Amino acid sequence: MEEKELNYIKTLNKLKNGEKGTIVSFSDKGDVELKRHLLGMGFVKGSKITLEKVAPLGDPIKLRLKGYSICLRKNEAENIKVQVMN
Repeated sequence: MEEKELNYIKTLNKLKNGEKGTIVSFSDKGDVELKRHLLGMGFVKGSKITLEKVAPLGDPIKLRLKGYSICLRKNEAENIKVQVMN
């Protein structure tokens, strides 16, 4: 059986608890104001990010980024692409 590739790209809202990744890009279809706000909070290309927790009903998600925790709604997180590293 082939070994599964460990580094692959998916949207931030698809991460599982404890998964880590590096931000690689933002979607072009997302809200420009939201993108600007997220960039100001440190969601920049190359930043390491970890999904810490998912709310009981699945939304929002709690993330760890640059030493602090932040919660995002899944529809906001789907605009951010990350390279998963486990």
